[in-house]
Amino acid sequence: MLNWQKNNLTVVFSALLLVLSSLILSVNVHAAPTSELIDFWDESDEENTNTIDHSKWQTVLDTYLVSNHPSGINRFNYKAVSKADKSALESYISDLKNTDPREYNLAEQKAYWINLYNALTVNLILDNYPVKSITKLGGFFSFGPWDKEIITIEGETLTLNNIEHGILRPIWKDNRIHYAVNCASMGCPNLSATAFTAENTEALLDQSAKDYVNHTRGVKIEGDKMQVSSIYEWYKVDFGGTDASLIEHLKLYAEPQLQEKLNSFSGKITDSYDWSLNQP
Repeated sequence: MLNWQKNNLTVVFSALLLVLSSLILSVNVHAAPTSELIDFWDESDEENTNTIDHSKWQTVLDTYLVSNHPSGINRFNYKAVSKADKSALESYISDLKNTDPREYNLAEQKAYWINLYNALTVNLILDNYPVKSITKLGGFFSFGPWDKEIITIEGETLTLNNIEHGILRPIWKDNRIHYAVNCASMGCPNLSATAFTAENTEALLDQSAKDYVNHTRGVKIEGDKMQVSSIYEWYKVDFGGTDASLIEHLKLYAEPQLQEKLNSFSGKITDSYDWSLNQP
């Protein structure tokens, strides 16, 4: 009898944990962080014309990013990364860690933070590879690693969420940031094959937006139904806050066929996201 009771308690307890875990994951998925400035980083030297070297990151991208995949989704070949190239990636991150971005102009800073975010994400996957999804890297009560303290710069410890929502979004107020920072997932906008620099950032952001909006994981319209990436739901405030303002944003980057569908669309919008790892 005691064993029967213990077994039943174990089953009940396990079921409760599963329900609790599901609820926590649901809340975390849909409660995206707000844009809230970390004052420490709101400083620049617009007279400084020096540049930050991102060549090590470019070499990693040239070697392991599959940017011509027929699916239209860039894949990173995590499995193939050599120890030497993993060390090179860590060396690049260390270079940025030892660079105070506030000493540079805002254009240099924008590229710095985007590249750092993406390099840290790739390095995080490599540290835990093999893994099916970045969402598996959080603790039991966490959905993914975005709140994990991952780097310290100028004595300030930062998480990936700090970089995106405490620095990039509030300082630049540019919704194209969402097309640049990569979460190592199939549903995410492409990891850029080109390292961001002060000179190319604006062009890369426009191209990244265009590539994503015109891919079915970004926008798919069938009749009176539109399915968009959950990014547009999580961060709706950055796209105007309404369905109508989102459609206007999408029109900015839509190719003619999609543009025509957007112009006449008046149906229901749903969202979806694929968290599987962006590997070949």
